[in-house]
Amino acid sequence: MYNKNRQRVFMLMILPTFIGFFILYIVPTAMSFFYSLTNWSVYNADLQFVGLDNFKMLFEDSKTLAGIKNTIIYALITLVVQNAIAIVLAVFLDKKTKSANFVKSLVFLPAVLSILVVGFLFQYIMTSADYGLLNNIVQFFGGDPVNWLGNKDIALYSVIATQVWQWSGWLMVIYIANLKSIDTALYEAAEIDGASKMSKFFKITLPLLYPAASFNILLSLINGMKVFDVILAMTQGGPGYATETIMTTLIREGFNSGRNAYASALGVVFFVAVFILSRIVIAFLNKWERKIS
Repeated sequence: MYNKNRQRVFMLMILPTFIGFFILYIVPTAMSFFYSLTNWSVYNADLQFVGLDNFKMLFEDSKTLAGIKNTIIYALITLVVQNAIAIVLAVFLDKKTKSANFVKSLVFLPAVLSILVVGFLFQYIMTSADYGLLNNIVQFFGGDPVNWLGNKDIALYSVIATQVWQWSGWLMVIYIANLKSIDTALYEAAEIDGASKMSKFFKITLPLLYPAASFNILLSLINGMKVFDVILAMTQGGPGYATETIMTTLIREGFNSGRNAYASALGVVFFVAVFILSRIVIAFLNKWERKIS
């Protein structure tokens, strides 16, 4: 009797969250799937079923395809680079010294800033105008000025660099917390066996960072796939469609152009893309877990 009453209390406690999740996520997601098969638009009051026409138009639209491609490139590069830098920083700064604590604070500091603030800041730093700080540094060392955000070949990578700078410190803190839980006896045994520092890193440290890595990798993937605000602040999707992403395309088509059904179709594609990529990453993480267990 006590257990049943306890379960009822728990169910009542989670009920508001479940209702909110159902109304704010499940229902809109189901509606997006439905509207993606219609001609729904703010300019068209006559709702009709059009099948897969929106998806056909989507995969024939060069700017939408550019957005999908750029999003995948952005997500994968930030995932790999941020985690690689964060692991290296965590290993070198996992010390109880004043200098290490200062550097950790310095590296973590960008993560507390708003993404929009960072975007506008780096738009100013990377501008090709005479007052651009980055180009002034390049010219000081004898180089030629670079159009960081106006060159379609490097604009996306310039944006990626700002986000690597901002979020590597956040991931580093999570890796450091994981490093604290590794038994030092493992390193002592490895030293007795004559293992080098690189050997200890690849045989002990890296495998045992799985808990933090699994969280950070999935977090990086999700944040990379839904990137919007930094693109809005720095390039607005330009030059051309060089930094267009799924989210900027979806917002433009759904809200600015009023092509709601088309935007819903893009939302469905986004859902499928995130699902597939996340399953691939989870399969990799599961393989890693089996290898170290």
